[in-house]
Amino acid sequence: MKMENILTSIIVVVLFWGLAVGTRTTKLFSVEDRAAVSALSPSSSDGICASMVVSQGYPCEEHTVTTRDGYILSMQRIPARKSGNKIPVLLQHGLLMDGITWLLLPPDQSLAFLLADNGYEVWIANTRGTQYSLGHTSLTPDDPAFWQWSWDELVTYDLPATYQYVHDQAGQKLHYVGHSLGTLIALAAFSENQLVNMLRSAVLLSPIAHVGQLTSPLARAAAENFIAEDLYKAGYIEFNPKAPMIVQVLKEICSKPGVDCTNLLTSFTGQNCCLNISIVDVFLDHEPQASATKNMIHISQMIRNGKVAKFDYNDKAENQKHYGQDTPPEYKMASIPHGLPLFLSYGGADALSDVQDVKLLLNSLKDHDGDKLVVQYRDDYAHADFVMGETAKQDVYDPLMTFFKLQ
Repeated sequence: MKMENILTSIIVVVLFWGLAVGTRTTKLFSVEDRAAVSALSPSSSDGICASMVVSQGYPCEEHTVTTRDGYILSMQRIPARKSGNKIPVLLQHGLLMDGITWLLLPPDQSLAFLLADNGYEVWIANTRGTQYSLGHTSLTPDDPAFWQWSWDELVTYDLPATYQYVHDQAGQKLHYVGHSLGTLIALAAFSENQLVNMLRSAVLLSPIAHVGQLTSPLARAAAENFIAEDLYKAGYIEFNPKAPMIVQVLKEICSKPGVDCTNLLTSFTGQNCCLNISIVDVFLDHEPQASATKNMIHISQMIRNGKVAKFDYNDKAENQKHYGQDTPPEYKMASIPHGLPLFLSYGGADALSDVQDVKLLLNSLKDHDGDKLVVQYRDDYAHADFVMGETAKQDVYDPLMTFFKLQ
């Protein structure tokens, strides 16, 4: 058996064993579990600024924004490092990640630092449920109601709250950069003509809309075997793969001579071309992050049916209650305003943002204004290369900033 297959088998067995036993229903972590995770990770009281930004010699501010449904989200601001218009850029991470996504690489390679160096005001978002966005006006993460959301709520509540906050703080329109799920929630919002009045342009890295043709073996197996649905029915409403035993096992495996743990990511993301071996250890220090099991169900539905639609309650009465129709409405990608400047960058080796699915998205954008749509294709890039690849600066980020300057 190849080493990557052995590693994949270990992570799957440990992950699902950890989710299935030794934990109470309604949540995956007890108070003691959370304390153990904190011991393995940077202290949440320090925040991302202290642990990831100031330590690199950059100024940083911690901010919070409260959504209309009561979630208190952490945000970080890295001021521009040179004079100019100081145009704001909002960075939105993907699934099972948080804002640290944009800070994993060294400062001369990380997008957040590069933007600040080039005169942009950088704002980093952290969606509900991640370690620095566990606040709520009336709930705690141990309350079942805290985890009753899918990415529909990120479209309706989280994204508008962060957009509005950055817009108000900066006093001007902003650029947006999303990766993976961060592209899906933006595309869904744009398709309903939300947020575009506050936006200069949007950059979509590993764009996700349709996912019916993704080739990630683990993601497809989980969806087709209704893993998330089974967890939810069993009472596990928080999906958190960062259990202490998982992190410890992975770190021990990855520290062994001759073991290249970049293979761990391959079964999820595709064969990444440009990851340094050391990046996996940095990644495991901070990621993955929690999400709602309901969110994982929503994504599984999309994988199975190929549609970009709202959450399906699989009950006509419930769907009628939420949507006024028997089936959930679809987000129409063709409804995205044709004059909105978009930069899409996707990879030929990406197993999550599959080339065929991206082509479906691009077909929906066929009537977009020709001078407002830039499409970049990297044949060798997979899903993680766009945010963790050591060559991403010259391959993706430099063209991205050139695009910004034209808007």
